[in-house]
Amino acid sequence: MSFLPQTFSLPHVASIVLTLLSGVAVMFLRLRASNRPTTMRKIIIPPIGMSTGFLMFVAPVTHVPWLWAIAAFAVGAVLFAYPLIRTSKLERVGETIVLKRSKMFIFILLGLLIVRLLVHNVVEQAVSIPQTGALFFVLAFGMIVVWRIAMLQSYLKLMRRR
Repeated sequence: MSFLPQTFSLPHVASIVLTLLSGVAVMFLRLRASNRPTTMRKIIIPPIGMSTGFLMFVAPVTHVPWLWAIAAFAVGAVLFAYPLIRTSKLERVGETIVLKRSKMFIFILLGLLIVRLLVHNVVEQAVSIPQTGALFFVLAFGMIVVWRIAMLQSYLKLMRRR
C-alpha cells in the first residue's frame, strides 16, 4: 500500500484541492474565534450539530463494520483530540471566559490535515469511497467530542471559580 495514488485523476485532484481549501477555511475561522468570549453554548453546539452527519448511515453504501467504526472513533478521540486539547486553553478575562490558543495550534491543525490526506488514500484502497467518508466522519466526530468535553470541563471549572 502506498500513501500516494497510482494515478492522479481529475476527481482525485479536485478532492485533494477541496479538502485543502476546506481545511484552510476551518483554520481561518478557528483563528478568528480566538480571544473572543466563549459560552457553554458555543462549546457544545458544534458536536451536536455535527452529530446529524450520522444520518449518512441510513444509506447502505456507507455501512462499515462496527469494529472499524469503534476504531475510527478511538483514533480520533485519543490521537487527534490530544494535540487540540493541549493547545486550547480557556482563561478568565474580567467577567468573560476566552479561548487562548497556543501559537502551535495552526501547525497542529495543518499537521492533522496532512495526516488525514495521507491516510485517506490508504483507507480508500481497502474500502469504497462512501465507506471511507463514513470512517473519517466517525474519526472527526471522536476528535471533536473529546476536545469539546475537555473544553467544557475547563469552562465549568472557571465558572465555579467566579
